[in-house]
Amino acid sequence: MTIGVTLGSTTVQRTIDTTVELAREARDAGLHSAWFGQTFAYDSPSLAAIVGREVPGLQVGTSAIPVFGRHPLLVSSQAQTAQAATGGRYHLGLALGTRHLTETGFGIPYERPIGLLREFLTALRPLLETGSADFHGELLTATTPYSAAVPGARPTVPVLVAAMGPQALRVSGELADGVLPFLAGPRALADHVVPAVTAAAAAAGRPAPRIVALVPGVVTADAAAVRESAAEALALYERIPSYQRAIERSGAARAADLAVIGDEETVAAEVRRYREAGATEVVFTATELNGEEDRRRTWKLLGELSRG
Repeated sequence: MTIGVTLGSTTVQRTIDTTVELAREARDAGLHSAWFGQTFAYDSPSLAAIVGREVPGLQVGTSAIPVFGRHPLLVSSQAQTAQAATGGRYHLGLALGTRHLTETGFGIPYERPIGLLREFLTALRPLLETGSADFHGELLTATTPYSAAVPGARPTVPVLVAAMGPQALRVSGELADGVLPFLAGPRALADHVVPAVTAAAAAAGRPAPRIVALVPGVVTADAAAVRESAAEALALYERIPSYQRAIERSGAARAADLAVIGDEETVAAEVRRYREAGATEVVFTATELNGEEDRRRTWKLLGELSRG
């Protein structure tokens, strides 16, 4: 099982140069991948392209770009450009986003999210595979009067979805290459996420999907203090219905209960639990919660686990 980390942070503003240096550190520690969230600040595919080009050998991805406020033609261009720039090491993550950010930020009604996700993926796949599309749906249109293919964007960019609900998992299994669940613990993965998306992929005649589990975690000697910081940092997810359900399915009372916090033995054991639950990849988030010393300690362990 491969292991990666997220480099983007909503609490720490980093320059591109600093991000590149962190990515080099992650690669040198033995980590397999670096992932970037999409906020209202940097453009995550562009940042992934820069980092991937500057740091050979490191897989890079976005987790995840909301489909509201975007168009498949533009996302395809971004993704293919990143794929060409990195020599085939880019992974595109998409998300439904939230009602609050969609309607407040873009002024777009948050309506029919599952329908939009289905149409978005249906239009996007041929764009990434062939550089052409002729899609006319209820919610969007995507056609190519001339080629949308980017030279060097091979292999085809893999598409993953931050899906956790039954309908989103079904669409993702049918049309995407995998999922990016966050705050879905081992119980939720084994009982809900993995069976649902795998069954949908099989019914659609697609390969077994990737399950890239995003997990907040820190290796530390001060577990109580870090868990308090995690409770504050993750509290916002407890107000979002999709995350509320994932937390509940995981057998947890709050988001911070799903943070993996403790010494090396404790964290390694939790990583194994995610693998046993069906995760094909684990990506640790929030590793900077208790400062640089614990972040480096966390990356050291994760690199060792990633190497085998």
